[in-house]
Amino acid sequence: MSRLFEPVTVGDVPLSNRIVMAPLTRNRAPNQVPSDLAVTYYRQRASAGLIVTEATPISPLGHGYLDTPGLHRDDQVAAWRRITDAVHAAGGRIAVQLWHVGRISHVSLLPEGEVPVSSTARAAQAKTFTRNGFEDVSAPRALRREEIAGIVEDYARAARRATDAGFDFVEVHAANGYLIEQFLRDSINDRDDDYGGSINNRTRLLHEVMRAVAGEIGGARTGVRLAPLKLAFVHVVEGSTGGPRDVAPFDYAALKRRFAGAWIVNNGYDRAMALQAVDSGAADLVAFGRPFIANPDLVRRLKEDLPLATPERRTMYGGGAAGYTDYPAWEAGAVRA
Repeated sequence: MSRLFEPVTVGDVPLSNRIVMAPLTRNRAPNQVPSDLAVTYYRQRASAGLIVTEATPISPLGHGYLDTPGLHRDDQVAAWRRITDAVHAAGGRIAVQLWHVGRISHVSLLPEGEVPVSSTARAAQAKTFTRNGFEDVSAPRALRREEIAGIVEDYARAARRATDAGFDFVEVHAANGYLIEQFLRDSINDRDDDYGGSINNRTRLLHEVMRAVAGEIGGARTGVRLAPLKLAFVHVVEGSTGGPRDVAPFDYAALKRRFAGAWIVNNGYDRAMALQAVDSGAADLVAFGRPFIANPDLVRRLKEDLPLATPERRTMYGGGAAGYTDYPAWEAGAVRA
């Protein structure tokens, strides 16, 4: 039996196996509140050793896509609590991925009179999902130096709300071109204060956020999608999310050796790659994204080498139960093409 299917303890939390459900934005949270369908969706996938939720904004200004669930209001906490209770009742563990999109947003998705904020005032060449479909993102404004402490506090406050909502972990989203990475990248960050320029300055926001979150809920319950600190886990996207794994040469093994916590790898893994990664010691856990959409029982299918269903692209973003909670487990019917 591969180590992929063996239990593992991450931080101070025991997991039943080393398969992680990666964050998957599904745009099914009207008024930014997780729906009843989300309770079913996450419970169906609770056989994963760990579920990492869809990215979840920390504040009204952190939203950038239509109908994404937040974690900055009491009604959102109550809705997430129903989800974490359902996952725990099914024997699973669940982390929330805390998100601030920065400049990847549109004014129609933000409080009235607000524009996206970033490390820069330069607009991204990107689109986002609004009530009108996919639209160009709006031009941002650069955060003022005195505003940044408030962003850090938003992360800490969201982490507190996450514990109230019953999450086992918090994962800070510091990748994929969103706010924290907008500070990290010298190709985006054009600041001339102590949050721009040198590597130490560009990483300052990430360090402050991670210290604030870990200080709020403990390092053993804190993870990050990017950089190693004294945390429970690091969730690394190898290459470009949903794209090539070899965007740039990078020695992930060398980085892993410098981090004592759990190392979660992600991006385009299939069964054979996952078995090899864990059994060789290259990774402690493997995260799967899209395969979990159409295969709620993905752990069993990987363990028994059963065929995988293919998700329907037209139902990935927005909508109702179709393409969300209606994919059958192996016993429930034939594989859906």
